[in-house]
Amino acid sequence: MEKAREEQVVALCRELIQQKSYSGEEDGVVKVLSARMKEMGFDQVTVDKYGNIIGCIKGNRPGKKILFDGHIDTVPVTEEKEWEYPPFAAEIHDGKIYGRGTSDMKGAVAAMASAAACFAQDTNRDFAGEIYVAGVVHEECFEGVAAREISRQVQPDYVVIGEASQLNIKIGQRGRAEIVIETFGKPCHSANPEKGINAVYKMAKVIEAIRTLEPTHHPVLGDGILELTDIKSAPYPGASVVPEYCRATYDRRLLVGETKESVLAPIRELLEKMMAEDPQLKVKASYAVGREKCHTGNEIEGERFFPGWLYDKEDDFVQAVYGKLKEKGFTPEITQYNFCTNGSHYAGEAGIKTFGLGPSRENLAHTVNEYIEIEQLTKVEECYYGVMEALLK
Repeated sequence: MEKAREEQVVALCRELIQQKSYSGEEDGVVKVLSARMKEMGFDQVTVDKYGNIIGCIKGNRPGKKILFDGHIDTVPVTEEKEWEYPPFAAEIHDGKIYGRGTSDMKGAVAAMASAAACFAQDTNRDFAGEIYVAGVVHEECFEGVAAREISRQVQPDYVVIGEASQLNIKIGQRGRAEIVIETFGKPCHSANPEKGINAVYKMAKVIEAIRTLEPTHHPVLGDGILELTDIKSAPYPGASVVPEYCRATYDRRLLVGETKESVLAPIRELLEKMMAEDPQLKVKASYAVGREKCHTGNEIEGERFFPGWLYDKEDDFVQAVYGKLKEKGFTPEITQYNFCTNGSHYAGEAGIKTFGLGPSRENLAHTVNEYIEIEQLTKVEECYYGVMEALLK
């Protein structure tokens, strides 16, 4: 890569890191991206109702639309004192840029924007199709919800998820759901517990019963894990009151083809059986609903059900990209993500041809002293350039 282009992507990455952008506070990054995209020659830059920023470069000939998707929100920094380098200074040490969001995933966003601009410049826009680069909000809260607005507007033919993959091609992932189990009891003074119904005792039996359910299984993606993640009772603190309410939350990893109905069906069947056997048990299962305020002032809301997805490694678009990257000297593996991404919407809900390709390592996300290697940043820009060469013919 030319020195000037390397400096461009490094500078943009650092500028994005220097803008703290917790979920709902991404406006600083949006302003930087908007200014830089316009400077780099994007034809159009828009911000939607949720605050997603979408830059577009159009080729001189009609063709396919590629959407490069990268979220611009980050998880918070909780213990800044533990960081070796300031988390929002984007300092460079030993060939690495340090800071919150470097790997997850402002490095990828910078590389996407830079690669699109370079491709347009090198081809003099003599390519068939349109390139979109999206900086997506609120991904850390719920994957794929803000992305729905992007795909509605863009209607892409292909989506590239820039989550960390060490330059490997990811063709699927398990999805994720948050399932809420609620038990309803009867309050009374704890000195006379026989006069009430303790919702926590009822929940304890429900939890044990749920553990007997067999997980679903997929030969590639693994088990549809169902794991208890938290439990709360009310009133809290109890202060001599038998709890009348208890809520437990489960993390359910979703496999290809699973639906909201099919996932809850065995749980509800179990709960109905338990209620038939115990007239005092009142219990229900549902999905958690998330509501968050956007930096635009609008509210974003979504049921926490984010589908799994998987493509075949022999699919034409996968092989086209794989072949081009090999031609450029890269040696990507074709695998799956171990975590949930915005692909839950693009591939899982909308059925758009989607794959992941990003810089850096998955296990650097959300960590103290998060960093991205400059070499990974520049190489992924070359990879994104190659994706455009492969798919915009």
